[in-house]
Amino acid sequence: MAKPDPVDRLARMFKALSNPNRLRLFMNLLEESRLDLAKGRTHDCFLAKLLGGLELGAPTVSHHVKELADAGLIQTQREGKQLVCTVDPEALAELRAFLPALVAAR
Repeated sequence: MAKPDPVDRLARMFKALSNPNRLRLFMNLLEESRLDLAKGRTHDCFLAKLLGGLELGAPTVSHHVKELADAGLIQTQREGKQLVCTVDPEALAELRAFLPALVAAR
């Protein structure tokens, strides 16, 4: 199977992050994960903990989580009735590599 085009992958990630609520969810997960990510580890976080400040219904939250997961930004798994979210380390590395290149391209 051919590896996906990096530009297409970045476009999917940025499209998912273009929604303010998805961006907030992703940023909340990054903040929760910050210390573990700095040490090169992934960090699992219950979805309920990420909803701080977001007044969204369950169907809306489910939709946004699915969009983030489909874009490859997060990984999810069920633990009982709870949904656990993890930042995808490869996606984060791709975003980190792209942003400096964008700034340098003035």
